[in-house]
Order: sequence, then C-alpha cells, then structure tokens
Amino acid sequence: MRAHEAGALHAEGYGGPPLYLPSPGDVMELLPQLWASSVARDERGRLTVGGVDVVTLAERHGTAAYVMDEDDFRSRARGFRDGFADAFARFGGADVYYAGKAFLCTAVARWVDQEGLHLDVCTGGELAVAQRAGFPAERVAFHGNNKTVAELRAALTYGVGRVVVDSFDEIDRVVALATELGVRAPVMVRVTVGVEAHTHEFIATGHEDQKFGFSLAGGRAMEAVARLLAHPEAVDLRGLHSHIGSQIFDTGGFEAAVHRLAGLHRRVEEEHGVAMPEVDLGGGYGIAYTSQHDPLPADALAAAMAAIVGREFGDRVPRVSVEPGRAIVGPTTFTLYEVGTVKTVDLGAGHSRTYVSVDGGMSDNARPALYEADYSCTLANRASSADPVLARVVGRHCESGDIVVLDEYLPADVRPGDLVAVPGTGAYCRSLSSQYNHTPRPPVVAVRGGESRVLVRRETIEDLLALDVADD
Repeated sequence: MRAHEAGALHAEGYGGPPLYLPSPGDVMELLPQLWASSVARDERGRLTVGGVDVVTLAERHGTAAYVMDEDDFRSRARGFRDGFADAFARFGGADVYYAGKAFLCTAVARWVDQEGLHLDVCTGGELAVAQRAGFPAERVAFHGNNKTVAELRAALTYGVGRVVVDSFDEIDRVVALATELGVRAPVMVRVTVGVEAHTHEFIATGHEDQKFGFSLAGGRAMEAVARLLAHPEAVDLRGLHSHIGSQIFDTGGFEAAVHRLAGLHRRVEEEHGVAMPEVDLGGGYGIAYTSQHDPLPADALAAAMAAIVGREFGDRVPRVSVEPGRAIVGPTTFTLYEVGTVKTVDLGAGHSRTYVSVDGGMSDNARPALYEADYSCTLANRASSADPVLARVVGRHCESGDIVVLDEYLPADVRPGDLVAVPGTGAYCRSLSSQYNHTPRPPVVAVRGGESRVLVRRETIEDLLALDVADD
C-alpha cells in the first residue's frame, strides 16, 4: 500500500497504475496466462469460452456468474497427475490430492475422480459432497484444525484413506472413535515446520505462530507421534504432513520444509522403530492473477519437487503426495459481471479515477478485501477502439473496500450494460462467497463443446428468506 506522512495525495505514484501495469497498446488484448485455454474473442470482439460467447451466457444464465471451462479443468488436473507421476517414477510415483477447499461441488468431485486424482476435504460439508459424488473413500483425505466428533465419526465410517490430525485433543477423539467403531484409523501428523512462505500473512501456514499443526519446536510433533503409536489397535500412523502456505511461486520454501520433514521422519523411525510409508508436502502453488505473476508449469514444479525429495530422503523415499487446488481450478474460471454505473472522480493534483460498478463484488470475491489480492479484467461483450483509461472495478455492496479489481485499463467508452470478465476466479471465490447485504450467490456454469450447463444454481431471494424463521 502506498503511504506518505503528509497524506495520500503526496504518495509516490498516487492516482497512477502499479508498476506491473503499463498502458496497453491494445486494451482488448487477452494475456493467455490469465485465462482458461479456450477463452478467445470472436469477430465481434465478444469473449468466448468453450465455443460459447459471453453475451449468450449472460442471456441464458444471468450475471454475476462464475463461468468455468470444463476441459481446461480436466487438462490441468491431468497435468498435475501426469507431471508428478513422471517426475516421481523413480520413487514409485506420487499421489495428487485435489484440495477441495479451493472449490468443490458434486460435478467437480466426479471430474477429479474421473481424471485419477485423490481428494482432500476439510469439513463435514466437503466430505458430504465427496460422498454424494460417490468418490472412493480410500482416496479421500480429511483435514481441518477443529474437526468435530460428528465429522470424525462420518469420516471413519465412510472409510477415508487418511485423517490428518492437528491437535492432541483430536488425537484423543480419533482414538476413542476408532475404538468405538472397531476400526483402525489411518492418520498423518500435520507438522508445523517453521518455514516462512513468501505470501500474504493470512495464507502463510508453515510458521510457528498460527493455528495449524504440531510444531517441531519444543518437540510437539514428536509427542504427537508418540501418543498415536501408543494406540496401535486404533491408529495406523501413515506419515507426516506439511503445508507452508498458498500462492507460492518458487520451491525454496518447500526445500526447507522437506529438509525438516525428512529429519523428523528419520528420527521417528530410529527412536520408535516404525516405518512410516507416506509423506505429504501440501499444496499452495500459485497462479497468475495479473501480469506480475509467473507460476511454474505443473511438470516443472513436479521435477523440482522430486529433486528436493531425492536429495533429502536419499534411497528411502516414502510415498509422496501433494495437494494442488488453486493451481488446478483457479485459471479455469472467470466471473462475468454487468456494468451498472460509471463515474469519474477527481482526486486532485491533476489525477482522476474512473469507477466501474458491477452487479457483484465482495460477496462473490472476498479475496481483494481479505488479502489485498490483485485481479485483472477485460471488456467482454464487444469490440472497442477507444483509448485505454485506468479504471477501478468495484462492487455493489455498502463498503468502500468492496473492490473487485483495484487497477486495470479498460476502454474509455465503457458504459452501463457492458459485460466485464474477471479471470482467475475459480479458487476461493465461490468457496468464500457470502450473502452480504442479502445478495444471492451467483451460479457456477460449466462450458464444454459449445454447450453450457449449471453446476451450482443461482441462489434466489426465496432461498434467503427460507432460512429466516419469522415470528408469524
């Protein structure tokens, strides 16, 4: 954030674009790294996805709407599956768990199954989606720092392939439930490895001062292992788990994490005489939201991770798993909005800003408000030869922080009734959505082969009122 002790208007660059955003030669140009693979413009300048233009989608499904390229999702899922299988082939392969918290619905769970991935869930609700989709229980992992007894009972009854334990209280719950149900619970220990991932503090999860996992410091992780091993009849200790954060663009943090996990893995085997067959390195791989982001392709990421694992574990590499979510679903989806108002605000000192208000906002994309996340956007329903103007795309909610796109160039003739598309909204947008100001949530629409279909229907006012218990 720009700041100056004499006030905002004195700050360097105030009123101008961020350094990563030069004025475009062609304001209608699409940056391929920001969009699903099938997104293009037709001869009328309309954005198309999967062979369907956005004007048709808006007429059919309304706005705001999340629009997902199904083939792109499947392709990215296969890219991780095959990339990690190839890179880890000398170690016997690797498992890819799709992190359902990024976005999950019944159809997506079935796609994940069909493409040969595993599934990571972290609440009873996400587990219920997996069950509804018929996802194989043995390929489901159950996460979460405060799983309830009811949720753990459901997971163990379903027969999930792993429960990632996160606290001593949870260990007690798992042991008690497994004993009651007459099962042997497969568990992994989430380890806080003390690695500072280069990301926003709210989504960095590997450092010590946060709610997840058992820290290496102070011996908490070893104590968790000992408590689990004290109940062999109820617990099958599968291995160790680490997750250092989200929206990460290099493997340096993973290298430090794997080094510490490997050391703990060896110590457990030496001190307790047990062989733990698995290790999970988590996810958090970044995507391109704007031109400033440069993520690694899945195969390059897998190769780098395999090299790290080989160096740290030597000739005794356990079965490795990873958990991409955002990296699979994020780029597959854009949010389609209709412009409602356009106004130019005089900022003083020779600066002005164009505010473009759309029919959505922080209720369908909370990330800019939560993390100061940057997004891009484009005029989607027509061609324009107008000069570019630096714009701020904002939502319809009663908050000044209701910003969808902080800075982006749009054609100067953008006007009410136009459609604007914001790419990279597949992850943590529908998942974090709310009904703020009693705004019904948008639908999720999948497009494939020239056809569109609704995966998650639009909420209605009737849906909102149905939960309101009146005193009639």
